[in-house]
Amino acid sequence: MKTSQNLQRDVMTGLLLLAGILSFVSGEFVFSTLLFGTASLTSNLDFVRPARA
Repeated sequence: MKTSQNLQRDVMTGLLLLAGILSFVSGEFVFSTLLFGTASLTSNLDFVRPARA
């Protein structure tokens, strides 16, 4: 179902954001940037639709 895939993507994005915030607060700026970028990609890309050539 599409709703469970959206829920899984939302949970993953939320966990990545939370981990990014925690690593930013602890001073690991490079790792937090990586986590924020990954969260941004997972929230904006649609992995369900196949790419067309």
